[in-house]
Amino acid sequence: MEQKEVEYKLLGRSLVICLPYEVDDHSCQNLKKDTDEIIKHNPVNRIIFDFTKTGFMDSAGIGALLSRYRKMKALGGETVVFGEDPRIRRILKLSGIYQIMRSI
Repeated sequence: MEQKEVEYKLLGRSLVICLPYEVDDHSCQNLKKDTDEIIKHNPVNRIIFDFTKTGFMDSAGIGALLSRYRKMKALGGETVVFGEDPRIRRILKLSGIYQIMRSI
């Protein structure tokens, strides 16, 4: 069954954002609000975007990544990506995400 919603996991000071199969405007609607709330109440210094279940991402997804990157940079933290398949890797490369975020 496809994961439809974003899932959040705290691992130490890292916030892992497990993205759904489709990363689009619908799935990203609450991402900023939810992550801001988690960061407000926890000592997060890294956001890890987990793409292991993702097969599609549009410009709303890129915007969400950039928004969280700017938030973490302002807090002195980092944002990284993980688990990209070749299709998602291509989207991230074309959008310039790899120039500001590393893949782990």
